[in-house]
Amino acid sequence: MRRSRLRLFKFTSMTISVLGVLMIIATVIVLAYIGVERISSTISMNVDKGSLYDEFAQLQREYQDLKIDYESTRKVIYEGGDKDLMEKYINTEIKLVEAKSALDDVESALSTDKPIPEVKNRLQTAKLKLEEAKNGLASLKSLI
Repeated sequence: MRRSRLRLFKFTSMTISVLGVLMIIATVIVLAYIGVERISSTISMNVDKGSLYDEFAQLQREYQDLKIDYESTRKVIYEGGDKDLMEKYINTEIKLVEAKSALDDVESALSTDKPIPEVKNRLQTAKLKLEEAKNGLASLKSLI
């Protein structure tokens, strides 16, 4: 009877030890998985943000080119002295200011680490405003 109890105690003790080791191994595996997942998520987010920065830089270049085009058109219109064209130019230039404001919104979202969908939404708005400014300038140039 005594031997039986001793064997039962040894078996129970061994079982608890093995289960403890398995629990420790499982905990290490889960923590390693969480760590790898966070690292890959961070890398993925940085890659996405990098492409958003590239797209923003492209829009800024387009804006600068458009601004130069607006300035040259303004010189032509103001040298001509046509009041109607001057008024239309001012109305069209408001679209350029809206485009600049939309680009500033994108820059703000990027610098404050807004979520990627929010930045993409602002980029889309900036693209639309820039396109409106381009179309307005094209229609104005057709009147000159």
